[in-house]
Amino acid sequence: MNNKPINLFTNQIRSEWVRLQTLILLRWMAIVGQIIAIISAQSFLGLNLEIGYCSIAIGASILFNLLASFLAPTNKRLSQKATIFSLLFDLTQLGILLFLTGGLSNPFSLLLLAPVTISATALTLNATLFLGGYAIAMTTLLTYFHLPLTFKNGNIAILEPLFIWGNWTALLIGLVFLSGYARRVTIETFSMSQALAATQMALDREHKLTVLGGVVAAAAHEMGTPLATIKMVATELEEELSVNQELQDDARLIREQAMRLSEILRDMGRTGKDDLHLKNAPITEVIREAAEPHINRGKKITTLVNGLKVPKIIEDVPNLPRHPEILHGLRNLIQNAVDFAKQDVWIDITWTDETIRILVADDGQGYPPDFFGRIGDPFLRRQKTKKDPDRQEYEGMGLGLFIAKTLLERTRAKLIFANGTSTYATKPSLEFATGAVVSVIWDRKNLVFDNQIGLDNTRVQI
Repeated sequence: MNNKPINLFTNQIRSEWVRLQTLILLRWMAIVGQIIAIISAQSFLGLNLEIGYCSIAIGASILFNLLASFLAPTNKRLSQKATIFSLLFDLTQLGILLFLTGGLSNPFSLLLLAPVTISATALTLNATLFLGGYAIAMTTLLTYFHLPLTFKNGNIAILEPLFIWGNWTALLIGLVFLSGYARRVTIETFSMSQALAATQMALDREHKLTVLGGVVAAAAHEMGTPLATIKMVATELEEELSVNQELQDDARLIREQAMRLSEILRDMGRTGKDDLHLKNAPITEVIREAAEPHINRGKKITTLVNGLKVPKIIEDVPNLPRHPEILHGLRNLIQNAVDFAKQDVWIDITWTDETIRILVADDGQGYPPDFFGRIGDPFLRRQKTKKDPDRQEYEGMGLGLFIAKTLLERTRAKLIFANGTSTYATKPSLEFATGAVVSVIWDRKNLVFDNQIGLDNTRVQI
């Protein structure tokens, strides 16, 4: 479970996020808004604008849109360079219009935020910084260089420098805040979608293994009768062909190979029969199955009941559904404990009439203090601290625990994360566990069991 942090906005992972059609549509909306604003200012507000130059700027945007529509399919997804060029064009065209219509005294100067915000949601950090710097430079130039707004009677609309610089400050803060906010939300949304996809893949894998086991069991069952017939006929032929040693040896070979095939199918079908029939199993058996892949990894895994070693005979052991969510979730928790343990991992099982609790603990260094409150989030990154030599293999943590937490919570379990050395009053722990401690608790009334156990298998056509 190597949950190495990843950069969600590299070109390889980002791929082509922005469709050409999206930018074309947004640009058409901007063009319509610009035309309406200029006509309204000229006709109803009595402003004397440079209509000719404004028309050239708007016409350039119309021409750009038309060329983009005809030269490339609208469903094309733009590369990062193409998206940067498109957003640069929009910033420049808007800057020219603002230059012609009063600079920062024009209230529509806030539209300079739009291209940078789009970049923050879809492009890399370097691209966003480049476009943001370009927008800031343009905003600064517009405070000094612009055509003033004049009325038809010759009066000039002049704002106090305080308002101009206040507008510049607001735009600067807006650029930083909105782009940072949009980028942060996009990263978290993308991280969650990637983590949920990984969770679904893990769950699908468990379901496929369960189904595969059932198919193998059905195949072994259905092929049992013809194999038995082959063995019986081969045995009879072997007895009748005693006068012909060569033919008798062939009949014996057929019988032996049929027996061998029967044994192979029996071994292959054993797991399948377990999956087909033991939909609900004693909790100790579920724990054994979840821990089995990690038994021979150099760490000692000890299963306990109420803090004591499991006795040979346990009375009233509760059943636990062998759902893929439970098996995979517990397996991830045990894997994480084995990864970070020094020598020992403990799995403690306790139950009452109302609850079932499985506690997974290890003797490692436990969860870093800065992780509490964020455990269970995908793609966690450690804060800048001294590198742990015992965790050189793991630069980050989070996806495995996220998958385990998500799958187990689907079964209505409650998870509690703590350290064995902590002093949390509510933490469940073992006295000898010094590392990470994870407690999984179910209300027994919330567990859903499969009541079809013992029914005949459905025939499967092979």
